[in-house]
Amino acid sequence: MKIRSDKKIGGLRQWLCFLLLSFLFGSLVALLSGSLQIKENVHAGVPLDEFKAHMDKHIPILMRKYGIPGCSISLVKHGEIAASEAYGYADVENHRLLTVNTPMSVQSITKSLTAWGIMKLVEDGSLDLDAPVSQYLKNWQFPQTKYTVAKVTVRSLLSHTAGLPLGDFTNTYAPGEKMPSLLEKLTKEAVLIHEPGTKFSYSNVGYHLLELLIEEVTGQRFAEYMISEVLLPIGMGASTFEISRSMQHYPPTGYDLNGKPVPVYVYPEKSSGGLFATAEDIAQFAIAGMKENSVLNFEHVQVMYAPERYKIGIYGMVFDAYGLGHYIEILPNGLLSISHGGQGNGIMTHFQVVPETEDAIVILTNSQRSWPFIANLLSDWAQWRNFPSVGMGRIIWGQYAMSGFTGVLFAASLVIMLNYFLGYRQQKSTVLKIFKIFTAILLIGIIIWSINQKYLFITSVFPVLSLWLGGAVVVLSITLLSSSLLPKTLKRKEGVARRK
Repeated sequence: MKIRSDKKIGGLRQWLCFLLLSFLFGSLVALLSGSLQIKENVHAGVPLDEFKAHMDKHIPILMRKYGIPGCSISLVKHGEIAASEAYGYADVENHRLLTVNTPMSVQSITKSLTAWGIMKLVEDGSLDLDAPVSQYLKNWQFPQTKYTVAKVTVRSLLSHTAGLPLGDFTNTYAPGEKMPSLLEKLTKEAVLIHEPGTKFSYSNVGYHLLELLIEEVTGQRFAEYMISEVLLPIGMGASTFEISRSMQHYPPTGYDLNGKPVPVYVYPEKSSGGLFATAEDIAQFAIAGMKENSVLNFEHVQVMYAPERYKIGIYGMVFDAYGLGHYIEILPNGLLSISHGGQGNGIMTHFQVVPETEDAIVILTNSQRSWPFIANLLSDWAQWRNFPSVGMGRIIWGQYAMSGFTGVLFAASLVIMLNYFLGYRQQKSTVLKIFKIFTAILLIGIIIWSINQKYLFITSVFPVLSLWLGGAVVVLSITLLSSSLLPKTLKRKEGVARRK
């Protein structure tokens, strides 16, 4: 009984030691990766100048920490633009500073503007939200499919429930370069992948179909219609879908997850991510959705802000629902908040609006490493405006969790190697040995697969921590293989003592 009790105590001590090592390694990873930050708290309701001073101090620190060359920010308070500021560089190599007048690629924020363009036609009576989109299309037909094309409605396209795929967002072009036509792209990509109306499936292609719909119904090019009917009436005079080198303020160079420069590019389609705008212009758009405006009746704005789908997959980790062109969440204080972000090669953007209090923030960056950066700024803004948090702030908690998991992997590697070198391996089981080898090979395979992916969600959300996690997986794999395949070198001390 005493021997069994001693074993239980020894096992408990080993677990406590492992947990302590995990905590220490996790804290170290969080500290070295920048996930663990010591900063001044933002107090709710402090004067604008005080909050702006906090941002001016805090933002450059975060930019250095996450390797972000430039960002442009605009704050809306009480339904008016309260402050706008640009930080860092539009082009690091050429030392071109970013300014508040520099239009930036806003990527998928474009979808929210496209939704306004569609709702304008609904308000005018030119479109019916629940009519089959095919009845409006005269020059294009859906590719052959086993699914019900008649169920693809304007509403389902706006809400990403039309059963269309995400589409290829990596095939980009330099401004002025010859590109495939919208019809060619749709014929290739607008192939239904599941029954329309059955589930949420984020789709750039669905918005490209809305682009064609606008052109067919209005007889105008999409860009021309959007500028004349939506952008200019809202006050977005610096926004454009067309880029040329002759522009007075040329868009910034982007920087990818590895910090490599990405020259300015455009897409063949404009409606899902083709808009270039300043942070102030997006702030004007946010203001337009807070009250009566010159584009839409407020009741049609509210239609876009109403949930269409609650089950939105991985996006549900941050948002509560998706409406028509907008993500929707209910803040902890019960207020409605709408938002949308954008991500492209070398670009990341976000805007967040609380219509009832007439507050908003717009964050545009020329770095694909910006999600933790944006999450930190949103958290500060939410504290300032007393919301007291927004869904994107969960990325910060995700950093802590990922740091802890990475710490567990490092701790496990250390414990395994200590057991091996101190003679505590106790690896008499062939099954256990095979299991460890198989696990190591599987982990190495996952690392190799991850390295070869053009886009990896976890790397995009946690650009710094993902490297630490990858390193921890490699170390654990090597440790498992070493402890399984290398010959035993040390004997267990008590075993040696018994033989003597």
